[in-house]
Amino acid sequence: MNASEMTNTSASTSVNGLTRIDLTPRIASELRADQETLLSGHVSADIRALLEERGVVAFRELNLSDEEQLTFTKTLGTSSQDYKITKITMDPLENPNASYIKGAFYWHIDGTMLDIPIFASVMSSRRLSTVGGQTEFSNTYAAFDDLPESEQKALEQLKVVHMFETSQRYVNPEPSFEQLQDWQKHQPNTLPLVWKHRTGRKSLVIGSTASHIEGMGFREGQTLLTKLRDWATQPQFVYRHEWTVGDLVIWDNTGTMHRAIAYPMDSDRLMYRTQVAGDEPFA
Repeated sequence: MNASEMTNTSASTSVNGLTRIDLTPRIASELRADQETLLSGHVSADIRALLEERGVVAFRELNLSDEEQLTFTKTLGTSSQDYKITKITMDPLENPNASYIKGAFYWHIDGTMLDIPIFASVMSSRRLSTVGGQTEFSNTYAAFDDLPESEQKALEQLKVVHMFETSQRYVNPEPSFEQLQDWQKHQPNTLPLVWKHRTGRKSLVIGSTASHIEGMGFREGQTLLTKLRDWATQPQFVYRHEWTVGDLVIWDNTGTMHRAIAYPMDSDRLMYRTQVAGDEPFA
């Protein structure tokens, strides 16, 4: 079921005068609001609270301009990019890092190579692919909560080594020596498998950068990481956004994984992304 169909079947509620529609039981809500209200910042605290509760907040056909998206992002918190827009596209003329975008086709959390990841991403759709290009989100809070208590306790003791090169091998399994050296400029980062947030909630820290588990045999660790990824990306934990031009979607990067559904390399799909800086370390 896509978002439009769910909108027709989900009950709506009010958030400080905004219409809220939960798109699935466990993740993602749509908010309906006019541009003036959003840009004023008067409801930003409510949006952040809903984001932390639901993981994803979507606005349909909001059609913000570049400056309006930057202004809206400022209302949500400090930018991690000095309020710059990043163009997400396969076109190297518009995105000099286009080759790395292919890694977005695999489940991941942004910023696992950092001690403090970004809090949230704000993405708007400008041009769409005729095939693929949807974005999926997985609720890593809910995925942890639904594990048996005995498994939760065992996982809380484990640490995972995250490596940039691990994620890049999904895209290019046979890099040249020069490419590998370039990837290895990013140092490995060891993170807890279970993020114990200051709110008391807990979430899984997994995804395509996860290389191996400290103190565990490689094959055994890979088995566990793969099992957890499959667990966390079951339908009850996942929302797929079917984009229309002008949509704006925000996701809580500290409590979700995400991925783009593959689309042709020559597609002119173009998304504009801004980010809200985080202030909570993984550890």
